[in-house]
Amino acid sequence: MAESADWWTVETQRLKDLAPELWEATLQTLYMVAMSTFFSLVLGFFLAVVMISAHPHGLRPRPRLYHVLDILVNLVRSFPFIILLVAIIPFTRMVVGTSIGSTAAVVPLVIAATPFAARLIEGSFLEVDSGVIEAARSFGAS
Repeated sequence: MAESADWWTVETQRLKDLAPELWEATLQTLYMVAMSTFFSLVLGFFLAVVMISAHPHGLRPRPRLYHVLDILVNLVRSFPFIILLVAIIPFTRMVVGTSIGSTAAVVPLVIAATPFAARLIEGSFLEVDSGVIEAARSFGAS
C-alpha cells in the first residue's frame, strides 16, 4: 500500500510541475478554437448567402456560379487537414507573418472549417418555407 501512495505522490508532483505548461497549452487551444470558429462562421455565412442567392431556384439564379462554388466547397471539405496545413504555408506566412504557432494554425483551420459552416448554413436556408419567401417578395423584399 505504501508503494501505491508513493506513486500517487510522484504523479501528483509531476502534474504540479507541468501545470503552467498545461494551462498555457489549454489557453492556446481555446484561442485557436475561438478564432477559427468566429472567422469560419463569418466567412461561411457569406459563402452560404452567395450560394443561396446563386442557387438555380434562388433570388438571383446564376447556375454556373453556384456550380463552381458547389464544387469548390465539396473539394475543400474533402481535403485532408494536414495536407492543407502544409500546402498553404506560404499563404499563412503572408497573412500572419509566420507558419509556426497558434496564430499561424488559425489560418488553415479557418480555410478547412469555412466550407463546413457554409454547407450547414446553406442547408438551414434551404429549409425555409418557400411560402415565407414568396410572402416577403410580395411585400417588396429583395
